[in-house]
Amino acid sequence: MRIAQLAPLQESVPPARYGGTERVVSVLTEELVRRGHEVTLFASGDSTTAARLVPVVPQALRPLGVPDYLPATMLSIGQVFARATEFDVIHSHIDVPALPFARMVETPVLFTMHGRLDLAWLRPLFDAYHDANLVSVSDNQRRLLPAWNWLGSVYNGINLPDYNFHARAGDYLAFLGRLAPDKGVEDAIAVARMAGLPLKLAAKIDPIDRGYYEQRIAPLLADPQFTYIGEVDQRTKDAFLGGALALLFPIRWPEPFGLVMAEALATGTPVIAGRFGSVPEVIEDGVTGFICDSVEEMALAVERIGELDRAACRAAALARFSPAQMAAGYQGLYEQLTAPARVPLPPLSAPPLVRLDHPLASSNGAGVA
Repeated sequence: MRIAQLAPLQESVPPARYGGTERVVSVLTEELVRRGHEVTLFASGDSTTAARLVPVVPQALRPLGVPDYLPATMLSIGQVFARATEFDVIHSHIDVPALPFARMVETPVLFTMHGRLDLAWLRPLFDAYHDANLVSVSDNQRRLLPAWNWLGSVYNGINLPDYNFHARAGDYLAFLGRLAPDKGVEDAIAVARMAGLPLKLAAKIDPIDRGYYEQRIAPLLADPQFTYIGEVDQRTKDAFLGGALALLFPIRWPEPFGLVMAEALATGTPVIAGRFGSVPEVIEDGVTGFICDSVEEMALAVERIGELDRAACRAAALARFSPAQMAAGYQGLYEQLTAPARVPLPPLSAPPLVRLDHPLASSNGAGVA
């Protein structure tokens, strides 16, 4: 099958450090190539892939400090849709900008929605393009929007060989993500303080969050109990997550998936998380982590973390978040979208009525169909 993958341009595919969607696109692309598909990846020129790469821009935009991603994004959309006839299916990972273009081509377009959808100003767009073929990365992501054209949910996969199993837990708590209010950074710090354990934070700071970091987070990090590491590459991430006692994931918003939870489980590290978004779908409470309703409950969960089997965490990641399971889910949807239109069968005709004077008829009704 000839498949176009339309990736965000903020980070390379895969990203050198922070980057969730780009990492997912990379895992999916490489697995599809391994399965024998002809894949074309529209991404930044510093991406690394076994697919045919179309370098929309020479380098990923965020590390360059590009303030506005939209012009480059529109350039990418223009390139892939201008070549639509070259593909059996186009798979977009850039959320809303490409939605109106799907109606302009005959090639089926599949949209994986990686971002948040609980924002009121998004609804008019999706209502206008209600026929777009949408895929969620968790069932919870589409819970409030059931009327849209959801074809299903496909959980994100991770490149499992990048994550080693760490059988022995460390003595610190870990936070990995963005230093942003909706990620619950302050709650993570509060949990660690209550539990009396060191907290290491491996995170990026977006320009929009710089003020929040300087005013709210930096003063807290003056305490030696807390260590800010900054962004980490894949090798450092494996050691960082695998060496932790637990990953803290105290989100305050309906996170569509939360890739870091799957990454932590792959190293054997359980997750202590807030009850938001996809958390109950990714974490099995009492088996691969604890799902909590307050900071205090999370602190108490830290004391119980020894009850959990790190091997069970690793096994859950292998079974549920592999490249194979993700690619199989999407391949099924590609096949559904590209299948020849079914010719409807002629309507069944009703059996002919038998007249009362028909030779087959009898006074007692015997022989009447």
